[in-house]
Amino acid sequence: MRFFNRSSISCNLMSSRVGARQWDWISARSSPSLLVDVDHRVRVWTQFAVSISSLKVVWRKDHDLDEAIENDKEWRLCTKVVKEVLNEPGQVIPLRYLEKRRERLRLQVKVKTFLSKYPGLFDIYLDRIKPKTEPVPFVRASDRLCRFLDEEKHIKAENEHLLVAKLCKLLLMSRDRVVSADKLVHVKREFGFPDDFLCSMVPKYPQFFRLVGSPGEGKSFLELVSWNPDFSQSVIEQRAEEESRLTGIRVRPAFNVKLPKGFFLRKEMREWTRDWMELPYISPYADASQLDQASPEMEKRTVGLFHELLSLSILKRMPVPILGKFSEEYRFSNAFAGVFTRHSGIFYMSLKGGIKTAMLREAYRSSELVGRDPLLVIKDKFIELLAEGRLERAEQLKLRKEAIQKDMEMAAIKNLEIPSDGQEDG
Repeated sequence: MRFFNRSSISCNLMSSRVGARQWDWISARSSPSLLVDVDHRVRVWTQFAVSISSLKVVWRKDHDLDEAIENDKEWRLCTKVVKEVLNEPGQVIPLRYLEKRRERLRLQVKVKTFLSKYPGLFDIYLDRIKPKTEPVPFVRASDRLCRFLDEEKHIKAENEHLLVAKLCKLLLMSRDRVVSADKLVHVKREFGFPDDFLCSMVPKYPQFFRLVGSPGEGKSFLELVSWNPDFSQSVIEQRAEEESRLTGIRVRPAFNVKLPKGFFLRKEMREWTRDWMELPYISPYADASQLDQASPEMEKRTVGLFHELLSLSILKRMPVPILGKFSEEYRFSNAFAGVFTRHSGIFYMSLKGGIKTAMLREAYRSSELVGRDPLLVIKDKFIELLAEGRLERAEQLKLRKEAIQKDMEMAAIKNLEIPSDGQEDG
């Protein structure tokens, strides 16, 4: 297997074939900029920074994509509580301590009610917080949940090669191919990395990674020292290459653009989008250090970057605030969120739950995720675990109801069998 080191790759961003024409950028920084094609025709771009700020795209609610987030509400809540318990020393916590965290966990009911609703997740048992104190209820993972956690580790181990490729790609897209280790830990669940990936996975691949500093102290970094050349090919480029192979016709890398029903773009925005789509695709893995932050090429590269980040995520969506933490590493501006509304045919920015979430449109059909990550099977199995718990609870409620009904019938029979005082005297 061949590997590229940091000095062995160079990318030419300033020229690329667009359909049957070749655009050569005469000046990326002049105002207005000039584009000249092979027919020597000249088109004039107004200064990009000015034109983009004047273009307004009205945000429009997408009910299907919002429903996709709503459907995962129960799963997210339960995984959050599980994480809270597992992060405790000994992976146990007094029930009353967990109750005090109810607001932070966004539980709408008391913890005991929540636990009874999902009996497959936890066990409640009595223990002492300190010696010589009265026993109090404690919460711990159930045997069923422990079996699931073991299965989760097994699935991630089987797909470790995919996780290593993801991590390499995240580093390869960044400035200087270095990212804060603490920031990577913060997004481990979005990309499916194991909780302890910096200790369990990274040291196994010294040919790829170098960890500098101590994670958790705020000054640790993960550096990419070499990589498989296949890692530098984006999802967009892979798709174009596959289409070219199947059709025998060269297909240039391009975004899938599908505006939602009822979505309307004003004339000036339609014209801007049309011209922007004609620009050559710029890989997020290419060196972008020479691009002007306000240039149309940088906008193209930024869209490609977010497309790739969302494609690498398990659910093909990520909270916008989390993406914002990587602005320095990935060289996008503080106003980056406008990309998701300017390019509404590629992305959707959901406001569900009071959190801005960037979603990749092409990954969803209606509210169903079609671009499935292999690690999604872990989510499927956890949802099965919740379903088993619900069935168990329903059965318990049914038996309890039947027992109460039987007790009421027996009491009624006894009342009929007891003679009145008048009947006894007779």
